[in-house]
Amino acid sequence: MKQDVLKGLKPARVWHYFGEIMQIPRPSKHEERISAYLVNWGKEHGLETKSDKLGNVLIRKPATKGYEKSPVVCLQAHMDMVCEKNSSKKFDFMKDPIQPVLDGEWLTADGTTLGADDGIGVATILAILEDTKIQHPALEALITVDEETGLTGAAGLSKSWLKSDILLNFDDEDEGEYCIGCAGGIDTTVEIDYNLVAAPKGSKAFRLHVSGLKGGHSGDDINRGRGCANKLINRILWEGTYRHGMRLATIDGGNLRNAIAREAEAVVTVPEKDVRAFKTMVTTMAKAMIFEFRSTEPELVFELRDIDMPKKVIDKETQEKLVNVLYACAHGVLAMSREIENFVETSTNLASIKMKGSKIHIATSQRSSVESAKMAAAAKIEATFRMIGAKVSHGDGYPGWTPNPDSRVLKVGVDVYKKMYGREPVVRAIHAGLECGLIGQKYPNMDMISYGPTLRGVHSPDERIEIKTVEMFWNQTLEILKKLK
Repeated sequence: MKQDVLKGLKPARVWHYFGEIMQIPRPSKHEERISAYLVNWGKEHGLETKSDKLGNVLIRKPATKGYEKSPVVCLQAHMDMVCEKNSSKKFDFMKDPIQPVLDGEWLTADGTTLGADDGIGVATILAILEDTKIQHPALEALITVDEETGLTGAAGLSKSWLKSDILLNFDDEDEGEYCIGCAGGIDTTVEIDYNLVAAPKGSKAFRLHVSGLKGGHSGDDINRGRGCANKLINRILWEGTYRHGMRLATIDGGNLRNAIAREAEAVVTVPEKDVRAFKTMVTTMAKAMIFEFRSTEPELVFELRDIDMPKKVIDKETQEKLVNVLYACAHGVLAMSREIENFVETSTNLASIKMKGSKIHIATSQRSSVESAKMAAAAKIEATFRMIGAKVSHGDGYPGWTPNPDSRVLKVGVDVYKKMYGREPVVRAIHAGLECGLIGQKYPNMDMISYGPTLRGVHSPDERIEIKTVEMFWNQTLEILKKLK
């Protein structure tokens, strides 16, 4: 790893630990190595350390002098990361260390997600636990697994594990704000059976590829007007199916349920007599969609290439059902809040389409700050796919986090920020999911806020962190701990 790009960045120990964390593979549901690293780290530093059967890690540090009777504070972050890369990047998230790249005032990665979500939170916690000069109450560091693909670490947390009265969650992505509420979410997955039949004779084959989209977080970025690769490619597939005798051999779009699909690809065949018209249609539709998304997706690209004929294609009946249901399937904002201006209340994300064995697997996710609306959104997606006879299932879901504007720790944080930086911080709820909802469900009397340095492009290879805000976040956190006496 090119550790040298981190040298000279402040706070030095935060960046040191972030560098170490980047060397440890930590995809969601595969956090064994990072969990073991954290347990060993805690024990090596002489701190009470334990982990649970899921891999969640808890490290305790006694209060400093004068803070023995202060409320216990939990510092909380998640150890897993979203693993997304550019299609041209050769990289194995189960083996390879993240390669950081310095880009002016920002730190990013070479063709992959950076993992600052939430590696920078974990690194900050370790730096605080290590520092013997910081004034603070008794601390509990809770570092959870599998936040990104279901929040199962927080969901499986024992109700007797924590002693804290206050929780500082380090998983927000905008410096200068405090989050005090979040949406709940649920995943809806679909299975569609299909048969393979002989590819039609007298046809030519093409690979259609959609790329250059920004993607991003399916909660935070769902209202930014970005294109969904799965929806865009299907517009061409639908037109090809019903206007040009196109047959679909394979389709592959998107990856993770909590990321907006950035790329999609399909292999198709077209009767030789329709090839010219088909190519004209693809060119015309591509130009139209590039114009349609000109302000939000300036790098959008459609590519159509000749390839060798596949031996098999999807049966015609299933193909027609698929292109119809993908067109009908909702994606994006479903409702805006009636109480909070410019706040997304309910949304859904058509995340991925994969062919495995004899089934087409479709992953979607729904979010809402209103529980009934969340379940209605999931039912809407279920109803859409049931109309073609697909098998539909839902995940367990997770609850939202109800805002508490009278929070004591919020008031401390706001006062600290105003005194340090001379301006009012933003106080808001977010459409993304946070572990605070699940933790609050288990510890209903815990006072919580979420904040952090500025990150952009999370859940995509464009993920980057604004370097100067890490030091601001660090100084702010130390002052909050000092004031919680």
